[in-house]
Amino acid sequence: MFEKLDELLLRREEMERQLGSEAAADPNLYRKLMMELSSTQELAEAYQEYKREHRTIDDDLAMLDTESDSDMRELLKEELDGARKNVEELEQKIKILLLPKDPNDERNVIVEIRAGVGGDEAALFAAELYRMYVRYALNKGWKVETTSAEEIGIGGFKSVNFMVTGRGAYSMLKYESGVHRVQRVPATESGGRIHTSAASVAIMPEADEIEVQIDPNDIKFDVFRASGNGGQCVNTTDSAVRLTHLPTGIVISCQDEKSQLKNKDKAMKILRAKLYQLECMRAHDAQSQARRSQIGSGDRSEKIRTYNFPQGRVTDHRIGLTLYKIDKIMDGDLQELIDACIAADQAAKLTAMQDDG
Repeated sequence: MFEKLDELLLRREEMERQLGSEAAADPNLYRKLMMELSSTQELAEAYQEYKREHRTIDDDLAMLDTESDSDMRELLKEELDGARKNVEELEQKIKILLLPKDPNDERNVIVEIRAGVGGDEAALFAAELYRMYVRYALNKGWKVETTSAEEIGIGGFKSVNFMVTGRGAYSMLKYESGVHRVQRVPATESGGRIHTSAASVAIMPEADEIEVQIDPNDIKFDVFRASGNGGQCVNTTDSAVRLTHLPTGIVISCQDEKSQLKNKDKAMKILRAKLYQLECMRAHDAQSQARRSQIGSGDRSEKIRTYNFPQGRVTDHRIGLTLYKIDKIMDGDLQELIDACIAADQAAKLTAMQDDG
């Protein structure tokens, strides 16, 4: 591991020299070098700090061999303990930074939420999940754009699709794929009984046309008039688009835009994301069980989380974490849950890497 890190430092020195010479006259080379330097900066800084702490340990041990003053020896021992602790923490940090990066992490995402078992209550919960993710995304400074929604009259969604645009969106939201379960007393329940409902969430990285090529002959387009809640017409032209991908049977409807062309473009983006996700899942399933993340496969059929309103708790079943702040979480405060999933994912990958090593 350390030989590779030494090579990394030498490579960075070479790139910095290039930036001051030939790269200055070549914008493409300059941009490439800057991207590579940026992508390795955190790892390089952690390793340089690791080496500094190791030098401190060596120096302190050498001084302890010759130092006779008791007060100075105590100071050296305290510094030595601190340096050893820092070395352990930095070594763990370096191992995490060396883990293979998910190539999709920096992508925008397309989110699909569907009401599951539970009738109207499930549709209401799907709408609450939608609001939760929108608030989380906006708090992160990301852009949210709803592409389609199938509403019910009481403010719920049978299904809703939206795009989240922002750096690192997929790296944070990818852990949300799966079945979300809610336990609470519905407003229509006169007996005060707790009902259980569910909604499924799919998080798909946005894919471009080069990565996913689609044969136009495989697509059937239908146009219809966009409508609002309760069937009220909000558009007098046939601007809404329904896309059917014949080989897979995937059907996508988009009516958010007034332009048929824009709705068609959005539908194609969603289709590319769905097909890209299918390909990623096939590649994932081809891996051995030992290499799979222990916090879940991202399959939308896997129950990942329960929201229990009477007890005010949210439990993530993949990592055994329960938080008693359901109101804040439903208001978009998801970072603690997401950070815990990231930590568990990294721990699982480190274990797999050590087993392979």
